[in-house]
Amino acid sequence: MLWLQRWNFIERARLERKLWEAFERRENLEALVEGCRREAEAEAGQPGGPALRFRLEVWQTTLERIRKIERMMQDKPRPDAR
Repeated sequence: MLWLQRWNFIERARLERKLWEAFERRENLEALVEGCRREAEAEAGQPGGPALRFRLEVWQTTLERIRKIERMMQDKPRPDAR
């Protein structure tokens, strides 16, 4: 079972990185997550459904983290601002 947990960790990190890269490209993250949600709902009973639900779960969590970091950074003064 340990190999499954490790794979899950690696897959989660890969999916998180995809969303962070989209953030760096200034893509609309909410639209990406919503598109993933629609895909997961459409594939609910299909073989690819669990993978889409997992991606959606990871992306929703990552999006919350990204937005939280953005809010924290807005509240801090820039070090070079004088």
